[in-house]
Amino acid sequence: MEPISLDVHAHVVPVRGDAAPTIAGIAWDEADGVLLVDGRAVGMKALYRPDELIGWMDNNRVERAWISVPPPLYRVHLDGEEARIWCVHLNAGLRRVAADFASRLEPLFHLPIQAPQVAVAIAESSTAGGQVRFAVPTGGRPERPLSDPAYLPLWRCLNGVGAFVFFHPGDCADGRLSAYYLTNLLGNPYETAVAIAHLAFGGVVDAFPAITFCFAHGGGAAAMLAGRFQRGFDTGRPGIAGTGNGPRAALRRICVDCIVHDPAAIGLCESVFGPTQVVFGSDWPFPMGLPQPHDALASLTEEQRRRILSANTAPLLRIGAARAPARGEGHVG
Repeated sequence: MEPISLDVHAHVVPVRGDAAPTIAGIAWDEADGVLLVDGRAVGMKALYRPDELIGWMDNNRVERAWISVPPPLYRVHLDGEEARIWCVHLNAGLRRVAADFASRLEPLFHLPIQAPQVAVAIAESSTAGGQVRFAVPTGGRPERPLSDPAYLPLWRCLNGVGAFVFFHPGDCADGRLSAYYLTNLLGNPYETAVAIAHLAFGGVVDAFPAITFCFAHGGGAAAMLAGRFQRGFDTGRPGIAGTGNGPRAALRRICVDCIVHDPAAIGLCESVFGPTQVVFGSDWPFPMGLPQPHDALASLTEEQRRRILSANTAPLLRIGAARAPARGEGHVG
């Protein structure tokens, strides 16, 4: 079994039950041992047990994992001080969990993308303390896509420190997807592709080259749409500026995880994003991820596995290494 040097996509719930009642909209169900977030239970018990994550890592020879909160904790309806309080609590919890397993886990601090001013304040405070790895929902509010100028201060801050930013989809608002688990099966890839399109067509990827943009689930539907995106750019479709290097070039600067469940899709991702841009992610502990990663990737070539399991994540492990303060120092918001 080959070692996996880094998992960029693992989830934990870092909110302790004794702290939950102090936060509006959050409660702890003592009987079931789960968190209630705005009335909905986050019921997967493994999310609360980082020791189980470590056990899974040991069993699958995963050396390190970057942990982020799962979508039920995104709470993109929050704004202002409510968003700040919630994210500060999440990030303190992520740092606490990572400190308990200091040689194996590192946190991806959560940024409330729906509240750009709050997000940039948290990013500035966090980067001042040496934290340059973040997780961001792919969307906050429909009226403010990621190409919106309101996000420019955030991108400038993250670019200034050469940050790693992991984008993960949340809820899809299309009611037609309520059947057949399509909110996940189709909604997640759609939401991710929308985010990538706005970052590419909006010139964000070109304008902020020091940010490592990384997307969950193989970048969603974006790889399949890359040719169509470029055709729209080349033919000057309405609303497309036609300046810059175009979407194909922008996609070559994005990295994606390997959770696509099809070797042909891995090949497409390597073709569109580049063979060095596909990295290992598990989506632990969710069943739509890779609970048996070596089995899931067994049909790839030896060279593909080598790149995904180790070579391609080596540059990521260097991000922020020189900036990291001593354990326990720094800020979370």
